[in-house]
Amino acid sequence: MLGEGNNRSRALGLARGVARLLGAMGYGSLPEFVLGCGRRADVFGMTGRGALIIVEIKTSLADFRADQKWPEYESYCDQFYFAVPAEFPMAELPADRGLMAADAYGAAILREAPPLVLAPARRRALVLDFGFQASCRLGRLNDPNPPDLSLSGA
Repeated sequence: MLGEGNNRSRALGLARGVARLLGAMGYGSLPEFVLGCGRRADVFGMTGRGALIIVEIKTSLADFRADQKWPEYESYCDQFYFAVPAEFPMAELPADRGLMAADAYGAAILREAPPLVLAPARRRALVLDFGFQASCRLGRLNDPNPPDLSLSGA
C-alpha cells in the first residue's frame, strides 16, 4: 500500500509522478491496483498492446526494509521497478531490479528493469482486471454511490 500517515501523502505524490512518466511512455496506470493474489501494487500500468508494468514505491529505507512482499509482484508484470525519492540511499535496493527516481511532478528511469516472463493466462486475467478496476473507478467519479457489482456476478 502507499504508506501510512505522513509517508502516505509522500507516497501519493511519488505515485502521481510515476503515473506521469508512465503516461509519457504510453501506459495507462492505476494506483493501488488489486492483484489476483489480493495484494495491492502501488502503481500498475498497461499499454494498449497489453504490456504490463508494476512500480513499487518506497519513501524511505525503513519502508523498504519493513515491506518484503514485493517479490510476489514480479509474477504479475513484464517489468518491475522501485520508485524512490532522489535522496533515497539507492545502493540499498536490489541492483537487478528497475529503478526510478520520482517526486510529485514526474519520475525518471535510472535503471531499466529486466524483462520478466508472464504466463499468458495471467496476462489475460490482468488485462481484464485492469479494465474492470479502471471502469469502476471512473464510474465512482460520476456516481459516488454506485450499485454493488458483486450482486450481478461480476
